[in-house]
Amino acid sequence: MSADKPNVLAIPPEQGGGAAEELAYRLHQQQLTAEFGLYALRTHDIDAVLQEATRLCSEGLQSPFCKIMEYLPAEHQFVVQAGVGWKPDFVGAKRTGADSESPSGYAFQTGEPVISDHLKGESRFRTTEALAEHGIKRAINVIIRSEGQPFGVLEVDSPTEGRFTESDIAFLQGIANLLGGAIDRQRTEEALRQSEARLQEALAHQEVLTREISHRVKNSLTMVAGLLDMQGRTAADPALCAALADARTRVLTIARVHDQLWRKNEVEHLDLAEFLQDLCVQLSASTGLNHTLVCEVESLAVATDQAVPLGLIVNELVTNAFKYAYPEGIGEVRLSVTQARPGHLRLEVCDRGAGLPPNFDAAESKSLGLKLIVSLVRQIGGRAEWQDAQPGTRFVLECPHQEFAHCDS
Repeated sequence: MSADKPNVLAIPPEQGGGAAEELAYRLHQQQLTAEFGLYALRTHDIDAVLQEATRLCSEGLQSPFCKIMEYLPAEHQFVVQAGVGWKPDFVGAKRTGADSESPSGYAFQTGEPVISDHLKGESRFRTTEALAEHGIKRAINVIIRSEGQPFGVLEVDSPTEGRFTESDIAFLQGIANLLGGAIDRQRTEEALRQSEARLQEALAHQEVLTREISHRVKNSLTMVAGLLDMQGRTAADPALCAALADARTRVLTIARVHDQLWRKNEVEHLDLAEFLQDLCVQLSASTGLNHTLVCEVESLAVATDQAVPLGLIVNELVTNAFKYAYPEGIGEVRLSVTQARPGHLRLEVCDRGAGLPPNFDAAESKSLGLKLIVSLVRQIGGRAEWQDAQPGTRFVLECPHQEFAHCDS
């Protein structure tokens, strides 16, 4: 960034400039301030902003030396963070005291600008070795304010005789104020980046924990299913054996959800097609008969909170169809899941068997399986009906498509 030079030679009054030259000098300073404000707004590299500020202040005060010193609270010192005109290795390494016995320290401690036009004969402040080494004769310092503790000091130094004025202070302080805003923005952005990084780390940790928990839950449920199977094998009552077998398939259905979760990177949802196709394979294998189970499910992501009820509903419907639709032999059961309309799922289970009994009413049924279906449909906010498929039975469920888990407030 470079400001256009004024048409009239810009000469400060202390160097013999007349009214026109002084006006050009001040207008040039204003132009530099305006352009620096735009540069600071567009640039997110704070080091580049600091360096550009020193270059423009040097140009604006027609002095070859300028530096920005950041205050280090732990050391009670300044470190030069940016500068122009200085010897190699000066910027980034040079440290000076921040006490009020130096012009820069006094400006920082009091918040007041400091002009020292005769450093050699200055009785108020000491002259640092660095200034003496560079032949500095006069200096001007202003504080760089920021949120909380001030950032540091902006200083312009000159090796020539002359004097700095109140107008020079106004120019320098304007640049310093813009710097303070840029520094605050950079600190805020950095805090946001760190906060986001911590949040992402926490989310990643939570996902790992969730997968680990799902893995352990799946193993525990598989163990429970095994115990139910063992109990069923030793039970003498056929009704008890059937009840234990039904309970086992329900437990395994829930276990399959957790099995998918711990294997995937996503823990809030799963692929419904993959889940139900796997469930259908297991249900077909568990019957011991040659029933045909056709599974046609669209690849849809559903929340785990919805996948479990849907899996249990399918488990009950398919199991019932295998048991009751074809009492005299084997037959076909078809499962399909589609998006009936935007935001809604349509699940159908259909057989070509014996059909519904007379006066069938699922809500009034004493069957544990049907009661469970009615309860699960209500849980997911769905609407279900059993239809006469002529021949056979068709179960139709429509419910909202819940793609991600909802958090209760």
